[in-house]
Amino acid sequence: MRQLKLVRNMRAQNDPWFAEYLLRIGNGTEETNDDGEILLPTSICVPNKMDDNGLDRLIDNIYQTGNASLKDRKYITSRAILSTRNDCVDKINLKMIDRFQGEEMVYHSFDSVEDDPHNYYPPEFLNTLTPNGLPPHMLKLKINCPIILLRNIDPANGLYNGTRGQHSGIRVFLPRIPLCPSDDDMFPFNFKVPSQAQFCNDNKQITRSDDTKCWGLSA
Repeated sequence: MRQLKLVRNMRAQNDPWFAEYLLRIGNGTEETNDDGEILLPTSICVPNKMDDNGLDRLIDNIYQTGNASLKDRKYITSRAILSTRNDCVDKINLKMIDRFQGEEMVYHSFDSVEDDPHNYYPPEFLNTLTPNGLPPHMLKLKINCPIILLRNIDPANGLYNGTRGQHSGIRVFLPRIPLCPSDDDMFPFNFKVPSQAQFCNDNKQITRSDDTKCWGLSA
């Protein structure tokens, strides 16, 4: 068996310092304190103040949410906020959508459980769940907000998992597709439920099949 090491960060080629910084962390050569913690440079940190506006400051640092910026597809899709939890992803996405001007459209999924003839798991309960591999029950959209596909809808035309922002202004057909969580052991039942509003990502990008699935739209 041969051990291979990654030596070039392909996603940070335009920022050599940050690419080298990530490689040092990955290789375990970055300096740490006695607890094994790494000191983040102040240039990549958002000041933490004792108030409730920390999330808004983070968004303001990543997205300059002026009217002109929010209408620029390349500007919006060239940046993102990463989070480790789905509930944080949903909270940030909702905050960002509220900053867009225009009418808000709301779409809901239709969740169900396989082999549940006695309705032990009503839709009202299922709608509150956000399992891995599925987006939130309620999707809010506004014109110009970016959407990411989480399933392969039409690969031949570029509509595949991870598509984000490349097809602005193009009308596409999104069929109803029943989907299930990526983790089968998460619940004691089979949860049946293709994309989500995308300003913030987690490590397990989420999705749910529903009736209105505009969720696969890539704005």
